[in-house]
Amino acid sequence: MNSFVHKTLVVELQAGVTDRFPVLAHLSYEASDPFAVTVVFSHDGRVLARWQLDREMVTEGLTRAVGIGDVRLSPESRGVGRELRMEFLGEAHADGGRHHAVVFAWAETVGDFLHRTRLVVPPGTEDAGLDDFLADVLAGS
Repeated sequence: MNSFVHKTLVVELQAGVTDRFPVLAHLSYEASDPFAVTVVFSHDGRVLARWQLDREMVTEGLTRAVGIGDVRLSPESRGVGRELRMEFLGEAHADGGRHHAVVFAWAETVGDFLHRTRLVVPPGTEDAGLDDFLADVLAGS
């Protein structure tokens, strides 16, 4: 079985209050880092941002608002479809403000990606290698 899942999708970056423009989101998941989903946003071949998100948080964000801090996710309805609203707060500006981005993705597409990650590593079976790490630490003391 493949231990890597990847999906590229078109998402919408919010510009201003109501305007949106398309960018690519490259979602990836690796069994070697079972709790994380990496998302890389790009436009015209340039990487705009790279975020590593908690897989369970993304899953929960499809049905309810989650996150406090730099990443906040919530479901939204738009016409006949459901979206995942992703809000990111980044580095501070010189004036004290922070970079801020809001991105919308089709919830069904994100849900399909998450389903594929659960086939690779089902929730509750993740192994972060903590036992091996602790054994190494204790062996060195």
